[in-house]
Amino acid sequence: MNKPVYLDYAATTPVAPSVAEEMVKYLTLDGVFGNPASRSHAYGWQAEAAVESARRQVAELINADPREIVWTSGATESDNLAIKGAVAGRDNPHIVTSIIEHKAVLDTCKWLEQHGVEVTWLTPGPDGRIRPEQVTEALRGNTVLVSLMLVNNELGCITDVAGIGRILRERGVLFHVDAAQAAGKMPVDVSALSVDLMSLSGHKVYGPKGVGALYVRRSPDVRIEAQIHGGGHERGMRSGTLPTHQIVGMGKAFAIAKDGLESETAHLEQLRASFLQGLADLDGVTLNGSKEYRVPGIVNLSFEGVEAESLMLGLRDLAVSSGSACASATIEPSFVLRGIGLSDELAHRALRFSFGRFSTAEEATFAASQIVDVVSRLRAVR
Repeated sequence: MNKPVYLDYAATTPVAPSVAEEMVKYLTLDGVFGNPASRSHAYGWQAEAAVESARRQVAELINADPREIVWTSGATESDNLAIKGAVAGRDNPHIVTSIIEHKAVLDTCKWLEQHGVEVTWLTPGPDGRIRPEQVTEALRGNTVLVSLMLVNNELGCITDVAGIGRILRERGVLFHVDAAQAAGKMPVDVSALSVDLMSLSGHKVYGPKGVGALYVRRSPDVRIEAQIHGGGHERGMRSGTLPTHQIVGMGKAFAIAKDGLESETAHLEQLRASFLQGLADLDGVTLNGSKEYRVPGIVNLSFEGVEAESLMLGLRDLAVSSGSACASATIEPSFVLRGIGLSDELAHRALRFSFGRFSTAEEATFAASQIVDVVSRLRAVR
């Protein structure tokens, strides 16, 4: 059976072959299988050295100090640790976020709201972006944290994190940024962005699932309380035996992403251009999100007169998504698309196409031709 063309890189990426090869070295008796916290023998020392090497690799991609990287099980845990950890122990805390964040942020903030934390929910513009002035207007005397994503996972649009970060640093308000969809897809510099906390994911950057990291800026002003307690690992911020093989995989993947960022961006821009050119003669196609401020690999389109579910059924040779993988169990229209002002009708007609490192020009052209054929056929039978 021929596999469909994979155009859902925003949901997850395949592990890079060299990353998988590296991970295998940290699993079995003839490899480095020890517990990184075992400091009384060579098995543990070797594992700890591998973990620290990976920590440096992750830090280098975002221009951080390795000591600022805390290992987690993924960006969802990182989001929870950053947000819950920042408000814990605060008197009458207030948080600012947006209505189109990832569910890991939305649901965490909603949970805190149910437990007495005040939350201000910002609404983005039609391009999916939150403006710095919106954040400024939302700040209060008791605001302890602002949490906004760098790249939206459904639209691919880029938030002006640097502009927002400068305002928050001046006000002494902590700034958490979910960068799961940004790392490896655009330059990310935590110093230039004035970020205090940043969530990262392994499996969005051609590394393994089940591992992530939280950047925690080294400053007396940045204090977060642990959410998982145990042996006091990760400087007391996140207890639990470290999965050496997964951490090594994430480190290797981030190192590859750093070295290939420029060429990969150019590759994705070419794929995007070919894909959209292939759709140029198809009427009634709307690009959702920002045309200017976006990463190249994510393209969200609405097709006039065609339901997304029907279109996906017709596109059997393409693996695509109607929204975030974390929200795909619901038949409700995308909350992100509704959040930028689309009607339920238009939101129901949208699909997300996401390209990646292993996508080819032939696949982009083929995908466009398939969409033209299926959309035209569906419109003809209306």
